[in-house]
Formats: sequence, C-alpha cells, structure tokens
Amino acid sequence: MSEPQHTPAAAGPESLPMTVPAPALPKRVRIHEVGPRDGLQNEKTVVPVEVKTEFIQRLAAAGLDTVEATSFVHPKWVPQLADAEELFPRLGGLGVRLPVLVPNLRGLERALALGARQVAVFASATEAFAEANLNRSVDAALEMFAPVVRRAKGEGVEVRGYLSMCFGDPWEGPVAPEQVVRVSRALVDMGCDELSLGDTIGVATPGQVTALLEALTAAGIPVGRLGVHFHDTYGQALANTLAALQQGVSTVDASAGGLGGCPYAKSATGNLATEDLVWMLCGLGIETGVDLRKLCATSVWMAERLGRPSPSRTVHALTGPPDSTAS
Repeated sequence: MSEPQHTPAAAGPESLPMTVPAPALPKRVRIHEVGPRDGLQNEKTVVPVEVKTEFIQRLAAAGLDTVEATSFVHPKWVPQLADAEELFPRLGGLGVRLPVLVPNLRGLERALALGARQVAVFASATEAFAEANLNRSVDAALEMFAPVVRRAKGEGVEVRGYLSMCFGDPWEGPVAPEQVVRVSRALVDMGCDELSLGDTIGVATPGQVTALLEALTAAGIPVGRLGVHFHDTYGQALANTLAALQQGVSTVDASAGGLGGCPYAKSATGNLATEDLVWMLCGLGIETGVDLRKLCATSVWMAERLGRPSPSRTVHALTGPPDSTAS
C-alpha cells in the first residue's frame, strides 16, 4: 500500500489546510454558488439591488464561475427577488455563468428577454412540498415544466432541474429513493441537462446519500448529470457532500457565508457554506478555482450589510480575532 501524498507548504496559517488527497475523488469540483438567489430569497428586509450586484461581482472575483443570480418568479411570492429585471442587466461582462430560476413560461420569457443562457426549474419529490411550494401535485408540476424546458432547449439555453425533498419531508417524513428516481427520470426525459438533488430540511446522512445516488445511476441517470444541494440543519452537509464525491458527483451547490433557508419549509436552515466546502476540498487536493480568502472577505462584507455574522465556521476561523488562549 502506498503512503498518502502530502503536499509540502510553508509554515503558517496561510499554508493551511494541509493537502492530503483521498482516493477515487473528482480532481475538480464545480461549485454552483446559490447565495444571491437561494441565500437571499428568505431575507425579510429587502436587500438593495446595488448590494446584490456588488455581492455577485465579488463572488465572481473570488473565482466562482457559476453564480445563481436571481429568480423570475412573481414578486408577490418572493418579494426579495422582485428586482430581477433591474439586477440581471447589471451583471454583463463578468465572464461567469449566471443561472436564474424560472417557475413557468412567463418567467422564462422574462429571463430570455434579458439574455439569460442558463435557467432552472424547481420540482419536488414529495406531494406535500409540491402543494406547499408550487400549489399543485408533483405530476401537475412536471406537466407545467415540460413546455418551459422544451422552449429553453429550443433557444439553446441550458436547463437545470432542482429537485427538493430528496431525503426527507417535514410533512411526509422519510422519502423513498424510488420516489426520487421517478421524478428525476421525468426531469431528465423532458430535457434537463443537470439535476440538483436537494436535502431541503437537512436531514440526510451519508449512507442515505450513497443509496440514492446508486439508485439513480442504476436507473440510467449518469452521475455526471447530478449535483447535490445540502442544508446543514443537523451538521451533516459536509459529510453528505463527501459521500456524494465518493460516488463521482462533481457539482456541489453552496451558499457564500452559509446564507439561506426555504420560505416554504420552516425547518430548513442555512445552506452548506461555500467557504466550509472550499476548505474541505482544498484539503483533499480537489481544484475549485476559488480564492478562499477573497470569498471569506466577501461573506464578511455581506454579513455587515445584513446586520448579522456569517454562520460559516471557516469564515469565523479565517476572519475572526486571534484566540489569545490557544496554546
């Protein structure tokens, strides 16, 4: 058995984390940054469009190449994102992918009119959440999305399918893998290029993640078309991410500073913090293209504008005052 390969580095905090690759993991992970959309959508105080613009610009400057910008939903459903038409044109020239959420054909038309080239639809694996979030059944929601995906693909636009409640539902309890497979298969068959598997209330554990990914690949859905979206309600988001990486997943959703929740599932807490994810991936020798210090500075900047500290452990560790009691 060969010894693990340790990457040498100069002494000091700037050289941490120490890089020790683990076997059979992706060489690079694409981080799908959701902070500006999923992270901010549940904020009660409306964030000015100028702040949102600078937030996205800072995230791009930190090396994130996919930043979910906003959602073209009706303003009464998500007032925080009512400025989508004003925000999106301000983001030209960043050189990054700027996906937007579109709930229906009207939302897609609004996004296309502004030049969006990546869109996402938002489905549910459970009936209870479909009714709460979409006001219709799972199958009725899929019927609504089919023409949206068809039109987007006809325009040469990439389509992502978000799938919520893949591991547990606050009303229905545990979610069977075959339930997730059925809806996933429907989204792929209608033309979605990528699926994001959501642990909306953060109840998943690593064995469950492994079992679901195995069930999806057994159903003929390539792991290369799957991403994961974990919430950290029970502190399992990083462990679940590692389990997904071990199955070959190389797209991970995360939110700068750990911002976010879900307005339709009250038990949902913050998303996996992008900084915590990058720290782990860096230690594993997995490339992300992200400058962690710039990213932490961005989250501190945003936290100041929201009036509360970031929940990210890595942000605290890298930007907080030195611990004089440490030995």
